[in-house]
Amino acid sequence: MLAADKLAIQFGGRTLFRDLSFTVRAKDRLSLAGPNGAGKSTLLKIIAGIEQPDAGRIVKARQVTVGYLPQEGVRHEGCSLFTEAEKAFGDVLKLQDQLTEVEAELEKLDPVTDADAYADTLEVFGDIQLRLEHHDVAKMKPRIETILSGLGFSHADFEKATETFSGGWQMRIALAKLLLREPSVLLLDEPTNHLDIETVQWLEQWLRGYGGCIILISHDKSLLDNLSNRTLAFESGQVQHYAGNYSFFLQERESRREQLERAYKNQQREIEKTEQLIDRFRAKATKARMVQSRIKQLDKMERIELETDESGVDFRFPQPERSGQSVIKLEGIGKTYGSNQVLKGLDYEIERGERIAIVGVNGAGKSTFSRILAGTEAATTGERTVGHKVGIAYFSQNHADELDPKRTVLETIEKGATAAAVSMNLRTLLGAFLFRGDDVFKSVGVLSGGERSRLALARMLLQPANFLILDEPTNHLDMQSQEVLQRALADYSGTYVIVSHNRSFLDPIVTKVLEFIPHQPMRVFHGNVSDYLEKKAEEMAAASGSSGKGASPKSSSTGSGGGGGSDSGLNRKEQRQLEAKRRQEKATALKPLTAKLEQAEAAIATLEEEKDTLTKKLLDPDFFKTQPAEATTASERLHAAEAELEAAYSDWSKVSEDIEAVEAKFAES
Repeated sequence: MLAADKLAIQFGGRTLFRDLSFTVRAKDRLSLAGPNGAGKSTLLKIIAGIEQPDAGRIVKARQVTVGYLPQEGVRHEGCSLFTEAEKAFGDVLKLQDQLTEVEAELEKLDPVTDADAYADTLEVFGDIQLRLEHHDVAKMKPRIETILSGLGFSHADFEKATETFSGGWQMRIALAKLLLREPSVLLLDEPTNHLDIETVQWLEQWLRGYGGCIILISHDKSLLDNLSNRTLAFESGQVQHYAGNYSFFLQERESRREQLERAYKNQQREIEKTEQLIDRFRAKATKARMVQSRIKQLDKMERIELETDESGVDFRFPQPERSGQSVIKLEGIGKTYGSNQVLKGLDYEIERGERIAIVGVNGAGKSTFSRILAGTEAATTGERTVGHKVGIAYFSQNHADELDPKRTVLETIEKGATAAAVSMNLRTLLGAFLFRGDDVFKSVGVLSGGERSRLALARMLLQPANFLILDEPTNHLDMQSQEVLQRALADYSGTYVIVSHNRSFLDPIVTKVLEFIPHQPMRVFHGNVSDYLEKKAEEMAAASGSSGKGASPKSSSTGSGGGGGSDSGLNRKEQRQLEAKRRQEKATALKPLTAKLEQAEAAIATLEEEKDTLTKKLLDPDFFKTQPAEATTASERLHAAEAELEAAYSDWSKVSEDIEAVEAKFAES
């Protein structure tokens, strides 16, 4: 369907990727993984024909159509929402106009006096009718309504002017038009950034049944796991292929890294042996040819290089002062904007140590609630009471606009840091949020919107607050930065509330979910977001009179290693039991192999130490003169130790391969 042939592109002397080749087949689900700035979005633009590569080309059949959704920057105006959505069927609408014109011509012609012209026109009329029947125009309106409703638009929105919608809803309009067009190749760059959890679930299910192929960039791990079956990973100017979803990619990448590390260690041992031999015999004329041969051998050797593993980048919040048990109490809170009442009679109390996710459709009041919690916006009615010694830090999207454009990135973070925070490595923190090298000396004024958001988040995290309120903190973070923030929140001793649609980010770090529904009371669910989604599915199933098992959205929130979903037909409890059983089986299978591996490693360490000791002795000329018998014994033992060492390495390598085989077996199952 589509192929990339030896693509290469550079920006400012920096190679994003080179010699990139891959083929996309019908119904492929290809995800692009890697840090921000690695070239993922650039690749989508090249496939879409928006940018040209420095080398290579995109090859596609003439009938293949490509649809592209950028991250941001789309604007619609001049017509209603429904009319804008109809533009997705531009070819069909042209045919309808042509049919109307031909009908008018037929009415003017006389079948008798204008027989030839009438016959020709009638033939054209029939051809257009056949083409319209092929497009099934009767289903066009229901399809538009289905897509718009699925993406969160109400029927009241259909006749609204497109320019009245905000930036996030503008992106939904663009996504709706793409889904209605149904191109052969669908290119999606962070499609969930402006969606709520319910809409993300709907989109995921819709994309599962999509007839064309999809190339997807997303930082929503759950979406990648449940949708993709292949992964292209952008790392250090190279692109690696993985035949599975994102979780499979993570496992396989770790396995490949371990293999590379073993190969690196083996090569280093070989280099060390060769260098020792060269040093030992360099001065002997009789060994000159052999020494030169070994030197050339080293020069020609293709050195294995280990990539820097940045997964260990860590960040911890400055430990905050302990607050009172009651962090914040809301009584009778109401909020109206003109005639629109967003919140009404809301009573809720947040206690110390709670970890809360706020979910719900856009426009239901999530951000309004978070602003009232933070105190940046006053409630129309009701009372807000802040607890004893509660310090609040609040992150919202517009915080990025409040940064001083004249300061550098580093100056901005230094200004916001406390004395305790300055003691940590601020450059390391900035690196975790994708400001690396000379990026820290950039002026805030030249940063993109996403970069400013990341900087505002990093600055806020340095405040010694014991109550964090985060509104969509992961929208502009890549996977690595999300993990840094996630680990920091897991270790955080204070209280936090997070507005987010990112299931995989929220699940490990929240224990309570607050759901906001327009014009309905706020609901409280205990557990994480997956528990909340399961409960909602059960409620929907009960309302429709079914058992609910088939409707459970687990497959939308739990990914497997190879591109599929979780075991079908199982409720959450059964799924957990099955996963626990698999973990136990895996542990049982690995236990004897792990023991063998440890034995081999211990033997290698002992033999390496013995070899080093013997080598040092034998390199001493006085040892041969003063203790000839012991020198002979040591020489013999050295040869024996080297043989035993090779055997130990062989055993270690075989056991390692056996362990990898077991892990691969359980990953596939």
